[in-house]
Amino acid sequence: MKKCQVALKSGRRRSCSTSSTMITNVRYGECQKNHAANIGGYALDGCREFMASDAEGTNGALTCAACGCHRNYHRREVESEVACEYT
Repeated sequence: MKKCQVALKSGRRRSCSTSSTMITNVRYGECQKNHAANIGGYALDGCREFMASDAEGTNGALTCAACGCHRNYHRREVESEVACEYT
């Protein structure tokens, strides 16, 4: 099975003569960790979405409360938007 990273872009792009701000929202989807890699197989645990175990800024924020895997094993979804500010 081929793994891929999905990047979603939402919003509209506008050309601005004054200032623009890039707003990026990152969300982590289903777990992609192969639990049977050491025996040559392929098996996922079925975790559908990353939920942090602890508050932001702690080590627990990088561990999933549902499956116990590190955040890097979860599929990353990025939404970007360019916001223009006119004066």
